[in-house]
Amino acid sequence: MTGAPGLDLPPVIGHRGAAASAPENTLAGMRMAQQLGARWVEFDVRLSADGRCIVLHDDSINRTSDGKGMAALLSFAALRERDAGAWFGKSFAGERIPSFEEVIELLAALGLGANVEIKPAAGQEEETARVAVALLRQYWPRHLPAPLVSSFASAALAASREAAPEIARGYLFDRLPADWRLRAESLGCTTIHCNQRHLDPGTARTVIEAGFPLLAYTVNAPMRARELFGWGLTSVFTDCPDRVIAALVDGGKSSPRDTGIHT
Repeated sequence: MTGAPGLDLPPVIGHRGAAASAPENTLAGMRMAQQLGARWVEFDVRLSADGRCIVLHDDSINRTSDGKGMAALLSFAALRERDAGAWFGKSFAGERIPSFEEVIELLAALGLGANVEIKPAAGQEEETARVAVALLRQYWPRHLPAPLVSSFASAALAASREAAPEIARGYLFDRLPADWRLRAESLGCTTIHCNQRHLDPGTARTVIEAGFPLLAYTVNAPMRARELFGWGLTSVFTDCPDRVIAALVDGGKSSPRDTGIHT
């Protein structure tokens, strides 16, 4: 493994848009991430009952909308009736659960790259991956950096590789397992993503020395971000990109340009 050719990963990636400042996985969240200086965003895709690819983290809509129910059992039209912003703040009332196509269109206008996490309902790993990468192939703008697809689900990564081998894949882990490299290489993954809570210098060194860019989630403490970059990590996912960007700029970089960040 010798890195991730074709990927232009920035050090700071907005998590679910900019989840500390706007409702997660919404168009408002993507706009907020761009306003806070992020060059890339991460968000989750899954399928509605009628096979539409939507941007939503949880299996249900209970936590992040005014509705209830499992997303996989609700039609796209039913999902669109729910308010996905008011729970976060009155100023976001009226935000909707977006389709994947809507998010891609907005990213094109904002100039944002993306890490698309495939977050399938149980039993829909392969179908979700196939639909998601088909949409990326059809709609991803050429002027944006090449996207990265990631997942915890090996079946989703395998389906993604089969359907769109040219789209880079990242393997998501909570805690890095002993056989991580075998699993990543068997699926042709180019990046490794880990829970920052379970990372230490030795673990980071193992991944990086094997030639894999290492990305950590979810890093909201600026000092922790600086520590992780000191270990050689490529990127961190954060709910508050502005705070982490400021920490990097203030932490010895001569300018935002040196961090690959724009402000």
